[in-house]
Amino acid sequence: MSFIGRIATSASQDRLESLIEERLKPGADKKRIDARIWDLFGENWAVMFTDLAGFSRRVAEFGIIHFLQTIHEAQRLLVPCIERHDGILLKTEGDSLLVIFRSAARALECALAMQRTARDYNRERDDAEQVLLCVGLGCGRLLRIGDHDVFGAEVNAAAKLGEDTAKAWEILVTGAVRQLAQEARDAGSFPEPVGFEALPDAPPGAEAAFRVTYRL
Repeated sequence: MSFIGRIATSASQDRLESLIEERLKPGADKKRIDARIWDLFGENWAVMFTDLAGFSRRVAEFGIIHFLQTIHEAQRLLVPCIERHDGILLKTEGDSLLVIFRSAARALECALAMQRTARDYNRERDDAEQVLLCVGLGCGRLLRIGDHDVFGAEVNAAAKLGEDTAKAWEILVTGAVRQLAQEARDAGSFPEPVGFEALPDAPPGAEAAFRVTYRL
């Protein structure tokens, strides 16, 4: 991270922490402080969480070196897709990625590209070497703290969909992403022929959730 980037992230974190401390004081006007926090850090973004299917089982079966190799290969494959679709990779944690995009359509385009990149890679790999990607997408107003982290209902929903619910090859999205992607398609800015199948349960933070149907 550049020196300026470190300053920006630290300044954001320091300001947020000072406001949280103020909020904790007896008699604090929490509504006013909350409004200040949202005014400072509230932004509209699409958020993506990725995970690798069957990862814990494969670690137990093949060991930690295989774990590190798979992470390395997944990032080598997927980060260029993120860059081509104007995503910002905020953090990596184990086999998971947290990425933000300025639009839901762009995030969905990237998810499709990532799945197809994994498909092409897997064609020449044994089962143990394959990258089996799970993706969860949300979109809405959230708190962005520098280039370090994001918080919000759609963030929580996307994390649940991508890291806990999605299976290999699946792209799961919140109702907000589905609506925005359909609006982009109606406007002609999202030509990909995808569909949306409703999931029986929506994660906390989302009113509805959908499985994207697409041509792999």
